[in-house]
Amino acid sequence: MVKKVVVGLSGGVDSSVAAAVLHRQGYEVVGVTLWLMKGKGQCCSEGMVDAASICEQLGIPHQIVDTRDLFQTQIVDYLVTGYGEGITPLPCSQCNKAVKFGPMLSYAKEMLDVDKIATGHYARLTYDQASQRYQLLRAVDRQKDQSYFLYDLEQSILAATLFPLGNQTKTETRQIATELGLTTAEKPDSQDLCLIEAHGSMRDFLDKYITPKTGEIVDRAGKVLGNHQGIQHYTIGQRKGLGIAAPEPLYVIELDPVMNRVVVGDRASAGSLDCYVSRLNWVSIPEPTTPLRCQVQVRYRSAPVAVNVIPLSGDRLKLSFDEPQFGITPGQAAVLYNGDLLLGGGIILREEENHS
Repeated sequence: MVKKVVVGLSGGVDSSVAAAVLHRQGYEVVGVTLWLMKGKGQCCSEGMVDAASICEQLGIPHQIVDTRDLFQTQIVDYLVTGYGEGITPLPCSQCNKAVKFGPMLSYAKEMLDVDKIATGHYARLTYDQASQRYQLLRAVDRQKDQSYFLYDLEQSILAATLFPLGNQTKTETRQIATELGLTTAEKPDSQDLCLIEAHGSMRDFLDKYITPKTGEIVDRAGKVLGNHQGIQHYTIGQRKGLGIAAPEPLYVIELDPVMNRVVVGDRASAGSLDCYVSRLNWVSIPEPTTPLRCQVQVRYRSAPVAVNVIPLSGDRLKLSFDEPQFGITPGQAAVLYNGDLLLGGGIILREEENHS
């Protein structure tokens, strides 16, 4: 019996090779590209053309699914609301859950009678018989590992998903693309959010949706040091672009949407010994009911650090770090690991959210 799989094609080299590898393994592959928005970039018009070209090369069908309305409500509106409230949302994990994996699997089942999907993400999956759970692991290529962005995927999605690139390096992916003569073999990696590719910069994107509102930049004592053009243009831990002179480097330590203020301080004041996390999803282990010792990654590019995880009521955790962590940012994901095994994760709360 021929195995069928729907491969999400962005028009980049990774998804192209994922489709090619599965096709070479004997799968009956259907390429599906989600139309997220108009404009430039791998997820937009340019990406759809390249994805169609790859499917033509491989001799597989290609379909485009219009998900622009879903992307608008689940990602654009989510970002605009978050930035307007003084947090820094993480769109990629939200997009994977709400726009890409779930809807793509539903489309595969309902429209194509296919119950497996695959993507070009660098991550690995295994099945643990003891817990009867699919477990998510870091990719072999730690520099390209994307498991951080996949922490919010539920068991039903993981059970239907393949990650063909998880056991190989990016260099090997490029080599395979070259050997197969894929048109995307030399295509540069996407460096930024698709929204930035489409709009030019995050500032341009936000200015399109949020009217800039001038406010004060103050120190912790409330002394006015300068002015800003909208709190949406700042993030916790930011140093550059503040436009204020000071005898020592200053960093953003708080965004106050009520007073429309950006609060700054020295590097030490930008450190935190703990934070609170909500909107939890447990992947490789059942939800813990007692404290847990593991590692946590609080940004995609940050190094994992040791942490004590303390379960709280109301779908929350307290993370207690061994050493102060710089720039803990509300709205970003805190993803828990035990070595390569991704345990689970959630969204970092503001202090006032935790006490509300």
